[in-house]
Amino acid sequence: MNGDSEKLVYMDHAATTPLRSEALEDMLPYLQGSFGNPSSLYTLAQEARNAVDRSRRTIASLIGARSSELTFTSGGTESDNAAIKGGAMAMRHLGRHIITSAIEHHAVLHTCHQMEQFGFEVTYLPVDQYGLVSESDLLNAVTSETILVSIMMANNEIGTIQPISELSESIQSVSRRDERTILFHTDAVQALGHVPVDLSQLAAVHMLSMSAHKFHGPRGVGGLFIRRGTPFEPLIMGGGQERQRRSGTENVAGIVGMATALKLSVDEIEENKSKLQNLRNKIVKTLSSEIKGVVFNGHDEDRLPNNVSVSVEGVEGEPILLGLDLKGICASSGSACSSASLEPSHVLLALGRSAEQAQGTLRITLGRDNSEEDVDYLLETLIDLVYKLRSMPSLTSS
Repeated sequence: MNGDSEKLVYMDHAATTPLRSEALEDMLPYLQGSFGNPSSLYTLAQEARNAVDRSRRTIASLIGARSSELTFTSGGTESDNAAIKGGAMAMRHLGRHIITSAIEHHAVLHTCHQMEQFGFEVTYLPVDQYGLVSESDLLNAVTSETILVSIMMANNEIGTIQPISELSESIQSVSRRDERTILFHTDAVQALGHVPVDLSQLAAVHMLSMSAHKFHGPRGVGGLFIRRGTPFEPLIMGGGQERQRRSGTENVAGIVGMATALKLSVDEIEENKSKLQNLRNKIVKTLSSEIKGVVFNGHDEDRLPNNVSVSVEGVEGEPILLGLDLKGICASSGSACSSASLEPSHVLLALGRSAEQAQGTLRITLGRDNSEEDVDYLLETLIDLVYKLRSMPSLTSS
């Protein structure tokens, strides 16, 4: 248990989610008795192969894809790397220009930085005050060398949902006009399982990244949708598994758990959306009325239902997080992948927030198991903590 509290209130679901018991139950046979390698021919191995194939069909049907278009990976980071590197390397004879946004996850940004070292040019699009990419900015960035666009579906820090359908269709229009191919990738790691994702309605999206542990599946497994006919070079070579797209023995138990968790999450999307929006709205309303100098980040409407990103004037994020932790409340100052960094969030800076505002930001991401009592406890603790921190003398005042 955390700190001096026996209570545990988990509100960092954008970082990871607890594994659902139903997913664990379905995984156990493939961690124990049916442990065969799916690439072998004997019966034990074919039990594992059948489980992978069933799971692939389940996940594909839930996202409006063909089962042959789904490649299993180790998670969202690998999927983002594979999409950008695999797409760009397959298209490099046609151009070396990539477009992305300034608020992408580091799995995309750092991959793009590496591609620059390989001789590619990358344009990092700005966003508006809500974190939205402008369609006109995107189209203006396209050159004759552009081969790949990567724009995330929902932001992991501020919850803003991008108009992926419109953005991808605009790129498709350029492709048709110029009679060439520009690949469009979207990182849907934060979106899938929380908002509807239907690739049959996103025909201009060529690749989409996903990660099981963001929707109550196991860690260490994810997927990359690669639309049929998309140019792609594999990131990982070896035994040729996953239709030559991603070598390595499949994580059978993880894949099974991923399929179960996604099915349950998709079935419950509307129910959870209503509940989480109500809890989120209570947090926003209460903090707005009880604490002066708070600014909420992200779009008011086009956002994930469970995300609250709030900048608190006059305090830093780290002591807020430590104070919450002492009371058994788990939250974040931003992306879990960079929470140990002293640098202000690149996402918040891109919105126009000051470095001081960015470092005083708290991210609360609710989950299906959070209750109104949890929210009341958070609010009581957080409000008290902010007033105490503001009343403390500044270490730099002398």
